[in-house]
Amino acid sequence: MATLSLPSTLTHAEANACLQQLQAGIEQLPAGSEAVVEASSLAVLDSSALAVLLECRRSALAAGKTLRVVGLPASAATVARLYGVDSLLA
Repeated sequence: MATLSLPSTLTHAEANACLQQLQAGIEQLPAGSEAVVEASSLAVLDSSALAVLLECRRSALAAGKTLRVVGLPASAATVARLYGVDSLLA
């Protein structure tokens, strides 16, 4: 298991750089590993944050790994529920 951290701000402006950083961390893990994304420091976000997390999940699954998000702020969890993707980020 490896823990990756989200920045305090994750909006459209930061999304590509954050996605690249997270995917690089996921790529380094052996197949069958779990990547844990620590999201508790996330304070400023938009829907791009969810897009980044979902793309990381897709990348992890495609590589035979799993991804779990912990510490997702209530505001992000609410948006994830509204979009119907909350179960994908559990």
